[in-house]
Amino acid sequence: MYALDPRYGPAPGAVLATGWPAVAARLPAAPATVAVEGPPTVDFDLLAARLTAALTAAGTPVRVLDVRAHYAPPDAVRARTDDGAGDPYYCKLADAPFRALFDALPAAEPPGGGLLLVIGPGAALVPHDVLWYADLPKRYAEAAVTAGTGRNLALPGEPATLRRLFYVDWPMLDRHRDALAPRVDAWLDTQERDRPTYLDGDGLRATLAALARGPVRTRPYFNSTPWGGHWAQRVLGFDAGARNTALGYELIAPESGVLIGTGPHQQAEVPFQLLCALHPRALLGPDVHARFGTSFPIRFDYLDTVDGGNLSVHCHPREPYMRERFGWPYTQHETYYLTRSGPGTRVFLGLREDADPDLFRKEIEEAVTDGVPMDPEDHVLTFPAERGRLFMIPAGTPHASGAGNVVLEISATPYLYSLRFYDWLRPDADGRPRPLPYEHGLANLDTARRGDAVARDLVQEPRTLRSGPGWREEAIGALDEMFYEVRRFVLDEDAVAADDTDGRFHVLNVVDGEGVEVRTAAGRTHPLAYAETLTVPAAVGAYAIAARGGPAKVVKALVRGAA
Repeated sequence: MYALDPRYGPAPGAVLATGWPAVAARLPAAPATVAVEGPPTVDFDLLAARLTAALTAAGTPVRVLDVRAHYAPPDAVRARTDDGAGDPYYCKLADAPFRALFDALPAAEPPGGGLLLVIGPGAALVPHDVLWYADLPKRYAEAAVTAGTGRNLALPGEPATLRRLFYVDWPMLDRHRDALAPRVDAWLDTQERDRPTYLDGDGLRATLAALARGPVRTRPYFNSTPWGGHWAQRVLGFDAGARNTALGYELIAPESGVLIGTGPHQQAEVPFQLLCALHPRALLGPDVHARFGTSFPIRFDYLDTVDGGNLSVHCHPREPYMRERFGWPYTQHETYYLTRSGPGTRVFLGLREDADPDLFRKEIEEAVTDGVPMDPEDHVLTFPAERGRLFMIPAGTPHASGAGNVVLEISATPYLYSLRFYDWLRPDADGRPRPLPYEHGLANLDTARRGDAVARDLVQEPRTLRSGPGWREEAIGALDEMFYEVRRFVLDEDAVAADDTDGRFHVLNVVDGEGVEVRTAAGRTHPLAYAETLTVPAAVGAYAIAARGGPAKVVKALVRGAA
């Protein structure tokens, strides 16, 4: 059965504590300066109040220094961090150091007695004796900004925007957090306001070191969108009260988390990205690390349109544009694997042979300015959404999943650059027109691959690479211009397929059957149920996939080796 909360035990000797009194008891003896760092979504006012109350009750004097009161003026912060040149949709990923948020750091006089708590994003820049990192997963920040209650980094008094959250705040916060990870003294998960969970820093690092050398699954979740469907609610058991389950985050490294704990009431969610930052060679492999740094370059996510609508027709930035305009060193190539489909469902992919880009632009602009409906099929090809079929989507290719499908996206990690051409005149949840950055889309539209070349190049037939008793491994998608490829294991009941990471991580997903068990040469085993996604770090080396409860099919993605 699909597990909603895959969890891994802490390393031997790690310290887990839950609840404010238990967390406060882990503070050092006075006198000391304790910096509590973290993203702006953390309720630092609550944190300071609860820790102060617990310490005061124990007879320890406390003074609080809130660095959020010391940021540079808003205009200065924006000038130092936003390179968007007036673009309302995107800006180049911020590369400013955290220190740029301040004109001058606040003075922190060492406490003569008691504790000095330095709190807020940037607290780690102030001299301190002990460093804690308080966290909330990124999904909370996006939800808060969407609801109008969130705040952007270093702009505490202003309405927040997703544009700044995605392209300024998160890149700066991620770099800052990753740089601190080797020396934090504690990790504090604040998802439960009245029951935060503390994990000591040495225990955190020891646990991550173990996880980087064995199969690991991230905590999944789904977002709602105007086109979303209901498959994940009905089949996987996600929030039945949600508006829909449109976009499933199986493994999106910049946002995914790993649960560390002993049970649902004592667990801390830590960013998957910390595995990449602290153990890049073990997780990614030496060659992948050399190419991508600490960026985990492949993502797996779901697009659920069952009883929902069509996705927007869109494309993604081609590599030079992505690098020069948006700041990513690699681009958003994608594939669609059809996990579920229905009668008459379809996938939009590539230009028709007779497509006229000028007419395409004209109809897009009429839809945007005058609300004139357009028929994308006048310009874009459609294909039957055959279950088990993989569609290759190199950057610049117009595409969309139609209604009634479940798509497993097996794609490059960049995920926030959907350059929409047409969105069916559909409003967002608040009744406003959805953003339509069609000028970016038209600037990246690949007009060369069209007609018969789309089916030939992008809808490939499986070919067997190797086989054994009751199993075979197939290549189902590879293109020279895409740095990763997709394969599929087909296993009979009780079959066991041998594999080896050969120095490059693998990502697996059970697309058919009850599930499998992954067995490593080091003796670790990990169950993997239908629809679940698993990372097999490069350090694992030899491993096997064993079918459980009947035949199974498992897709695998990996970074391609050097030619």
